[in-house]
Amino acid sequence: MASVQEALTQLLTVDGAMCAALVDSASGMLLGSAGSGLDLELAAAGNTEVVRAKLKTMKSLGLNDSIDDILITLGTQYHIIRPMAQKEGLFLYLVLDKQRSNLALSRRKCAEVEKLVSI
Repeated sequence: MASVQEALTQLLTVDGAMCAALVDSASGMLLGSAGSGLDLELAAAGNTEVVRAKLKTMKSLGLNDSIDDILITLGTQYHIIRPMAQKEGLFLYLVLDKQRSNLALSRRKCAEVEKLVSI
C-alpha cells in the first residue's frame, strides 16, 4: 500500500503528466496533490460537479453500473477523473500534456495506482 502522496507521485511518472490529485467528491476538497500547472483546489471542486452530474444522469437513466473513468479532452491537455471503486466518494484526477502523453498508458497507470492508495 502507498500513502496518498506516494500514489500521486507515481501518477506523475507517466509521460506528459503535469499534476495529480486525490479528491473527496462529497466536499470537493483535495486530500492530496502533486505537480503543477493548474489550480488543483479549483479543479477539484469543479470536477466534483462533473462526477456528481454523471452519477445523477446514470441514476436517472436507470443504469446499474459504475464509472471506470471520465476523460475530458482539451486542445492541449487530457484530464482523467477516476472514481475509486474501493473508496466510495473519492476520485483520482490526472492532468496530462496531450502532446507528450499516451492516453491508454495513462489510464492504465491510474487504475494501477488506485489499487495502491491507502486511506
